[in-house]
Amino acid sequence: MAYTPIDNPSETAFNTKLYTGNAGTQSITGVGFQPDWTWIKDRTAGFDHVLQDSVRGTTKIINSNQVYAEFTNSASITSFNSDGFTTGSYVATNNNNTPFVSWNWKAGTSFTNDASSTGIGNIDSAGSVNQDAGFSICSFTGNGSNSQTLKHGLSQAPELIILKARGQATYGWITYDAINGAGKYMVLNNTGAATADTGMWSNTAPTSSVFSLSNGGNVAITNPNGVTMISYCFHSVQGYSKIGSYTGNGNADGTFVYTGFKPAWFMCKKYDAGGNWIMFDNKREPFNLNNDFLQADLSDAEVTGNSTIRCDFVSNGVKLRGANNAINTSGGTYIYLAFAENPFVTSTGIPSPAR
Repeated sequence: MAYTPIDNPSETAFNTKLYTGNAGTQSITGVGFQPDWTWIKDRTAGFDHVLQDSVRGTTKIINSNQVYAEFTNSASITSFNSDGFTTGSYVATNNNNTPFVSWNWKAGTSFTNDASSTGIGNIDSAGSVNQDAGFSICSFTGNGSNSQTLKHGLSQAPELIILKARGQATYGWITYDAINGAGKYMVLNNTGAATADTGMWSNTAPTSSVFSLSNGGNVAITNPNGVTMISYCFHSVQGYSKIGSYTGNGNADGTFVYTGFKPAWFMCKKYDAGGNWIMFDNKREPFNLNNDFLQADLSDAEVTGNSTIRCDFVSNGVKLRGANNAINTSGGTYIYLAFAENPFVTSTGIPSPAR
């Protein structure tokens, strides 16, 4: 498939938007596009992360740091708009005088798949996809069987899948990543290392059309019978996004992580042992050193000015600047997901500026 180059992610695919809550109805503008997935976190008050998307529908909330089932709050995000979104007075999205960060992704093209009619997969699915950006939101209902597949909407095999049971209150956020492979999984809402389990993803890597799941697993179930599910799927796109891994060196002059672009957002997780899911972006801290971070698995407020969990965003990647176990312990292995502010070199061959 021919891809349209993403030279301006903040206008077409991903953008971070900061705002201050007003405890009323507030239209958040300046995102640059109509988002299909918005992830909101307060920066000071310690509320849960709030994840809402256009596939499940407005006012439907799931929390990355909790196992809670999806719930409805009519004062959360009530609409996705051409340049952002509107939120009501819900404290976790619009508490008065509280600073918030919102991370926004565009999918934009709806898809449905009747598996019995198309012969693609065993389970019906529906969602929204941005194939140029390597991102899809995929909704389905589990059928309780082993070795099942469903269409994810992308044109390449996803390298990262983040899956949550919408209709069950005890199943965590199960993740697949291409680094650890389909025989292991991690959980977004906790610190655990990659765990071996050949049942979780049927020990089968995703293809360009489907991913596999099972009615098994030691911690949570990816295909429970009759339970509604949601998955967020990603693959790397040159110059825009990268799913990869690195090995820590345990020094303040830390490992360099080459992404091929100037990052706007970077999340990493230690996978050979326990560690939090650490999140940096270029709006909460627009200058190097970037030592302000949030944690996807915790409701904790933003940590600022940290001396060991910090990094530089540079024109072609991330330079780690701390020796903390969470990002750069000696010999530790880490997975990361990154999105671009600018590509290292645009589609017209013009280098993007360093930070």
